[in-house]
Amino acid sequence: MRKRSAVRALPHRRYIVPGLRQLTGLLSLATVVADQNELTQRVLAQCTLRDSFRARMTAMYDYEKHGTPRHEGNLYVFSHNSGLQPQAVIYTASSVAQDAPRRVLLDPNVMSEDGTVSLSSTSFTQDGRLCAYGISASGSDWITGKLLQVAPDGSVTHLDDVVEHAKFTGFSWTHDNKGFFYARYPPAQAADLGTEVQANKNHQIWYHTVGTAQSEDVLCFAMPDEPDSILGSHVSDDGRYLFITATEGCDPRNKLFFVDLNTTDLTAAGAALLPVTHLVDNYEAAWSVVANEGSVLTLMTNLDAPRYRLLRVDVADEAQCRSGPAAWKEVVAETEHVLEWAAAAKGDALVLCYLQDAQHRLQLHSLATGALVTHVPLPIGTVRGCSLRREHSDVFVGFVSFLDPGAVYRFDTANPADLGLTVVRRSAVAGLDPDEYKTEQVFVPSQDGKTRVPMFIVSHRSFVHDGKAPCLLYAYGGFSISLTPSFSASKTAFVRSFGGCYAVANLRGGGEYGETWHQAGQLERKQNVFDDFTACARYLVDKGYTTPGKLAIEGGSNGGLLVAAVVNQQPQLFGCAIAHVGVHDMLRFHRFTIGHAWVTEYGCADADEAQFKTLLAYSPLHNVAVPTGARGKQYPATMLLTADHDDRVVPLHSLKLAATLQHVLCAAPGAVSTQRAPLIARVDVKSGHGAGKPTQKVIDEVADVYGFVARAMDLTWTD
Repeated sequence: MRKRSAVRALPHRRYIVPGLRQLTGLLSLATVVADQNELTQRVLAQCTLRDSFRARMTAMYDYEKHGTPRHEGNLYVFSHNSGLQPQAVIYTASSVAQDAPRRVLLDPNVMSEDGTVSLSSTSFTQDGRLCAYGISASGSDWITGKLLQVAPDGSVTHLDDVVEHAKFTGFSWTHDNKGFFYARYPPAQAADLGTEVQANKNHQIWYHTVGTAQSEDVLCFAMPDEPDSILGSHVSDDGRYLFITATEGCDPRNKLFFVDLNTTDLTAAGAALLPVTHLVDNYEAAWSVVANEGSVLTLMTNLDAPRYRLLRVDVADEAQCRSGPAAWKEVVAETEHVLEWAAAAKGDALVLCYLQDAQHRLQLHSLATGALVTHVPLPIGTVRGCSLRREHSDVFVGFVSFLDPGAVYRFDTANPADLGLTVVRRSAVAGLDPDEYKTEQVFVPSQDGKTRVPMFIVSHRSFVHDGKAPCLLYAYGGFSISLTPSFSASKTAFVRSFGGCYAVANLRGGGEYGETWHQAGQLERKQNVFDDFTACARYLVDKGYTTPGKLAIEGGSNGGLLVAAVVNQQPQLFGCAIAHVGVHDMLRFHRFTIGHAWVTEYGCADADEAQFKTLLAYSPLHNVAVPTGARGKQYPATMLLTADHDDRVVPLHSLKLAATLQHVLCAAPGAVSTQRAPLIARVDVKSGHGAGKPTQKVIDEVADVYGFVARAMDLTWTD
């Protein structure tokens, strides 16, 4: 069965909202958003393949999704979504066997009628008898903390404790079960939470005692002289230490402090700030605590090692601490591959996760010496989660790849000669045979002629390189975030539905090759990211995967910035552009919510003239212009997506860019526009930056996005 959508050249003024450029003038913002969404719905109504894609996406998304189990006291805790549930449910069981009886611990699906309340985190006491959990409404970063009492059989009792104004935090219990540490901002106006734009300042660490009101919580740590710092805290495996980190932005650099809880009374009335020892008191490198044996800490760092290494220090040795990292023992040296994380299990077991050409590899090392013991024989792909504890030798690993929707593996570090790798859970998508598809990795020369940019390409095994197929190119390129193989029902549905391929590019600015790779794409070097992306797009065209008219590009957040920037720079190279929750106003981003944390990545227009000029040169909002070129004076069909409760990249970024695109390309006074491809914005309601989005909203969004792509690029439905 074959269907076809036709793209007609419609009058350009059907793609603009009257008065949208007057956001600060006569029209209210609410009216403008309503008008913009009405325009978007008119365009989407003409996307004849949208319903077909929705049906396929619904069918492909309807598969079991298994979380990685973890030990909590005498129980195992894990998440599970039966397929199309709005949110995953958290269960407990006495065994990880498939047929083991299980109990519901937390079901966010009963917390709201529309599934827009989600769980942000769960944290248990050492004995598993108490659980603190955070809930988020409408996708906001703000969370409310609540408590459960958990019986040995998994039955639960809800306690009255509530903590509010928490953000960018988990909960970390003291081992006496009396309370937990968490991070929050000073109280804000409750009506504004999730929709505010004012900057978040003065992150603080607090301690909550079970059974008391939040007003009695103790302020443990703050940095009033560094109001932009973001704080984190966790209690050591043995309960002795509280470790505190402070970051000045989003760079992998932080300070590291600790408190000896054995000599600290957290519940004393009128307690002052905790007596903190400054172990690393500068922002020269990243530091995290992997494990401690008494006062001896094993630390992971990128100090003098952009691909990371492990060091060891005895914090009871004051002279060693004062001497600094130069005097600390190296346990695992930097290698040619990036060390992504390290964690300790029972006994002499240290599990290391390396990133090799954007694919994960697991190794088992000796905790005592750091020596390699064995490689963990996992398939090639991505470790999406790992659960292990110092009290246990078994390790659970969540795994995924482009064509594997998910598996959970288990191995035992107590027998390194035979780890006994077994499959605990496996997901499968009905009607999808992974063997019918292929994944290839290519290395694309960037525009500088020397940088090799990795790119994955997924297609059907019958794919023909004749330049006629559609292609979806996705990338991020920033904040040291690595894009590794992961299963996407929507992108796989794109390949199935339209007979094309999709590609994932690992651009500079990411963390695929460590901090050197990251730094090559940040600050004044940000143009390298756009050049890498453009080179990957041209590679796909030159090698016959697609043609510019059928090349769609997509990205979110920093990736939304990427999409908008390259469209300004190379509009003729793409047939459609999808920018989710993008950062588009590069001259003012630092003034809103947590935007000040991105200054380490982008720079700041208020800092000096050089940074202002760098940001102005690529800022999507400030570089929209009627293009010239062989394909005509127009931009590709463009959809900007944002949400009313996105309090990370606030909606004004996408709204202002939509206004500018429509004004400059379609309605500038005296201009004769040649823009025929639609330029629209999709503003979701009761959603945020992406986390916690319920299943139906996910399906609705991707149906709109890929229905729009199909119409814009005149795609044919294949089956």
